[in-house]
Amino acid sequence: MKKINIIYWISTGLILALMLFSAIGSFIPNPEAAQKMAPMGYQPYVFHFLAVAKILGIIAILTPGFPRLKEWAYAGFAFDMIGAAYSMIVTNFAISDWGMIPVFLVILAVSYIYHHKRLKLKTGGKDAVV
Repeated sequence: MKKINIIYWISTGLILALMLFSAIGSFIPNPEAAQKMAPMGYQPYVFHFLAVAKILGIIAILTPGFPRLKEWAYAGFAFDMIGAAYSMIVTNFAISDWGMIPVFLVILAVSYIYHHKRLKLKTGGKDAVV
């Protein structure tokens, strides 16, 4: 159980920190970042919406209980990262701009897998998502 908890909290902490810094960065006016994101065609309000969704996802994952909400938060984080990578790839961003996203997706997957391992241990092997 200890190993599972350590892996879960390290991977979850990394992903939640990434999402928090990303959300905070969306609210800080940064002309350089806005200019870099302009080729994707997204307006600033889209990034503000995603930032609020990321903060709500962080809260959902950290709040005990609410297993279905946690599932949605994990899915939302995956969709956010996949969408960001896809948007950058199709608008010809350099791999240095989006190349870490697959690594973050792996860390998210580890967090998700170990979240379910923790649930299984707590519920005696039963599926806890209702």
